[in-house]
Amino acid sequence: MTARVFPIYPVAPPRAARLAALGDLLRRHQRAILALQWIVVAAYLLLVSVPPFLGLPPERAGILDHLTRFAQFAFWGVWWPFVILSVIAFGRAWCGFLCPEGALTEWASRHGANRRPPRWLRWSGWPFVAFLTTTVYGQMVSVYEYPKPALLILGGSTFGALAVGFLYGRGKRLWCRHLCPVSGVFAILARIAPLHFRVDQEVWVRSGARAAPINCAPLVHLKTMTSAAECHMCGRCSGHKDAIRLALRAPGSEVVQGAASDASAWHARLLVWGMLGVATGAFQWSASPWLVAIKQRLAAWLVERDALVPLAHTGHWWLLTHYPETNDVFSWLDGIMVVGYIAATALALGAWVALWLAVAEKTLAIPRARYALAFTLTPFAGLTIFLGLFAVTTTQLAAEGFNLAWLPALRALVLAAGAAWSLVLSIAWIARQRAPRARQFAAIAPTSLALALPVCTWLVQFYLW
Repeated sequence: MTARVFPIYPVAPPRAARLAALGDLLRRHQRAILALQWIVVAAYLLLVSVPPFLGLPPERAGILDHLTRFAQFAFWGVWWPFVILSVIAFGRAWCGFLCPEGALTEWASRHGANRRPPRWLRWSGWPFVAFLTTTVYGQMVSVYEYPKPALLILGGSTFGALAVGFLYGRGKRLWCRHLCPVSGVFAILARIAPLHFRVDQEVWVRSGARAAPINCAPLVHLKTMTSAAECHMCGRCSGHKDAIRLALRAPGSEVVQGAASDASAWHARLLVWGMLGVATGAFQWSASPWLVAIKQRLAAWLVERDALVPLAHTGHWWLLTHYPETNDVFSWLDGIMVVGYIAATALALGAWVALWLAVAEKTLAIPRARYALAFTLTPFAGLTIFLGLFAVTTTQLAAEGFNLAWLPALRALVLAAGAAWSLVLSIAWIARQRAPRARQFAAIAPTSLALALPVCTWLVQFYLW
């Protein structure tokens, strides 16, 4: 195995110059970007706040027939799945150009109390906790189907962004850096994006020119920035000291070239237990015949023993799905089963992946290698989240009468691409390590096995259920 893999793209000078010029264009047109952000904010507030007060649409209402249907398609059919793809391709440009919460929290931070951020706010585990809780709670209240839960979850997150910005922002996006429920996912996915802002530290050091300080809203230390994880791609720093330029790199090169000692443990946990575990369970429970069979047996067992409390309805849509007018009502048993299924899936998949990554670490005899190897699974994790969200898209398109004969082939292609890309990254990372050749070859097997169960889980959902 050779250690020289995945270099930065040898971009031709004209193309590199055009990319750098694009970055500089972003820097010069920050007012236009801000105007675009406020247009998105206005559209977002309209779509999240108005539908809950319109009542549920008629059963056969189409996307263009009722604002609630349109908002549902906009949020869950277009916004979320294609934001995931955009981060994989362009880094966190969504955060820098379009995210309404980012714009609102930064605006609030300029007019707020400017208090010192408390230590608890900077805990590295918040993105992990926020992602898990919002994902599970969203399934309990059927956030994809109804406008009230969307207002509660999305609106609650927006309120949190405003509050944190007002209290502690000091002109920065503290919410985005530490507390946003998807900031951890975006940080993971941005590591494999081919587009990024590259810092030439030698040029920075050699530059004798004084430059005005850059207000980096997501609190990135620009001089030492080597990762795209926290960069919002806004372009404010482009051309700074002639050392920061928009550039291309090989997709996943940041992951391959990352040292095991630098790998973020919390982001690795989010990827393994959250993106590969909890998210998979959240996408799959509604299609699982196993869940239906177990619930029916439990319900029968409870009826036989006259234990009817678990079969009762909560009566509160904000606790469990409760829409009698559409015959969509969760009992306590339904809620327990949904949460239990998601938890069991997360534990099974997370433990499987963590086990084989630990075996690979032991094989290589490199401390913390399991964390670095976890990031090589990012393409598969990101693309399966896209597929899970895209299932909402295709469900809505099918209701509109679109022909989806192409869908099975697309799913197979995306799953294969994600698995293959992840395997290539894992092999490339292993090849760069200072370990005996035999250990490097031996470590490939457990890393590949780590992907086996997640791949099989998605194949079962798409082609057996």
